[in-house]
Amino acid sequence: MIVMCQERVARIRGMVEYVRVNEESSRSFRKSLEPRIPSLHKAIRLPETGAVPALTNFVVHYVEQVADFVEAITDITHEAGIYQEVKPLLRIACDYFINPPGIVRNPGYIGALLEEAYLAHRLLEEINDRFISQCGIPLAPIDMTRANIIAHELIGEPFANELDQAVLFSAELLLDKHRFAGKPIQQYVQQHKRNGWDKELSRWPCLT
Repeated sequence: MIVMCQERVARIRGMVEYVRVNEESSRSFRKSLEPRIPSLHKAIRLPETGAVPALTNFVVHYVEQVADFVEAITDITHEAGIYQEVKPLLRIACDYFINPPGIVRNPGYIGALLEEAYLAHRLLEEINDRFISQCGIPLAPIDMTRANIIAHELIGEPFANELDQAVLFSAELLLDKHRFAGKPIQQYVQQHKRNGWDKELSRWPCLT
């Protein structure tokens, strides 16, 4: 089971590296960003010089973090004995890359990876929100709210709203079938209510 997740994460990392190399040579994504800089929301604070490289760097890291988060959550939940409860959710997050839905535009380019990463990050955000609502703590100490807002702005409306709806639909279907219940979940919640997340954050700094 864990091997399957590791294989999916490795495939995502390979896709990201391929697109990164392609972007370095073509700079097509950077060129597409340049005319949009003046119209981006004022909440996105950019350096006076080098705004386009800064945004491109953000996008690359945003995409890379999907694999980091899936890997960390897999290890955390496996060690806690609750991996089976969250495996279907993590598989969907990976599948947004490996088998992107038809709604994603221009597969194989960094702009498409941004859309796929946005779907995955928003799904993980929804899972965390539902877990907090049900259990009183997050499934993992991840807060991508600000980064997701920036990604939403870069993707642009109304398309980003369509991606949000796709995530909400997936989350509803998945979480109706896979409830966060049972003794291992209860033990996981009590342990982290008592001890916090210091151990996880020191081991998986990507979560911060």
